[in-house]
Amino acid sequence: MRRLLLLTVLFTSLNYATNIIKEGQDYPIEKMKEQNREIIKMVVEEISKRLPQSVDSYTKLVKIEDKGLMLIYTFEINTGIKSDEAVIKEDEARMRRVVSKGICQSSKRFLDAGIDLSYRYQSALSKKTLFTFTMTQASCKELQL
Repeated sequence: MRRLLLLTVLFTSLNYATNIIKEGQDYPIEKMKEQNREIIKMVVEEISKRLPQSVDSYTKLVKIEDKGLMLIYTFEINTGIKSDEAVIKEDEARMRRVVSKGICQSSKRFLDAGIDLSYRYQSALSKKTLFTFTMTQASCKELQL
């Protein structure tokens, strides 16, 4: 409960700082970046407690980590009888469209605050990286064109 309250306070501060910058008022960018790093660390800590977590019948979120101002999610995909190469060739473009659109819609606050998001998909069997999608505020704006 205490963590939830702290996360709420941090997100409120994040929104306040973001609004100040949008309105053209002075707010030290380094202070905002440091605040964002703290939020990212807390998000990683809280989500990690509940992993692994099934997303659907084929996909499982197995890891979350931070790298600077980026959240990195690692998912495992049960590809069944499909080879890793077949999944990459046949599914990457479709997954990129769906995942990118989903990230831009569901994670707008993170992106607006300058926090980038990377989704890494690996084979549950081989652990080989199949594809990685990294989204920024700018890449979401490009998708809307």
